[in-house]
Amino acid sequence: MIAQIAIGTALLLVNITIAAVAAMVLEGLLSRAHGWMLREPHQPKLVLLLAGVSLWILGVVTAGVWVWALAYLQLGVFATLEEAVYFSLVSFTTLGFGDVLLQHNWRLLAGMEATNGFLNFGLLTALLIEGLRQVRLGQIEHRRKRV
Repeated sequence: MIAQIAIGTALLLVNITIAAVAAMVLEGLLSRAHGWMLREPHQPKLVLLLAGVSLWILGVVTAGVWVWALAYLQLGVFATLEEAVYFSLVSFTTLGFGDVLLQHNWRLLAGMEATNGFLNFGLLTALLIEGLRQVRLGQIEHRRKRV
């Protein structure tokens, strides 16, 4: 049990670090594009921002799934990469289909991975909303100054 908690904690920390670094990089990219985002036309730029940040989030989630899947493979929990990725994806997204299960001595990892996914989705959704909010407020303010 202690080994599961230690390994799960390490994987959580790796994923949190990946998400944090990705958020910092995204913030830097959005800061560079801020002036451009404020200029007309606004609507196409908001669509582009939403699509771009959504893809960015998908990339972060994909990285998280792969970190867990590769750990399962390295631990010998699953025989194939496909099975490890499938289980990881189902656990990370908290679907928990139950058609593929972990061995008894590794089952705590499934709950830890689901917690990791739940936290990532919450934090990344907050990042998406805050980014859209900041850009939209800047666009409104920029429009007011021009009038």
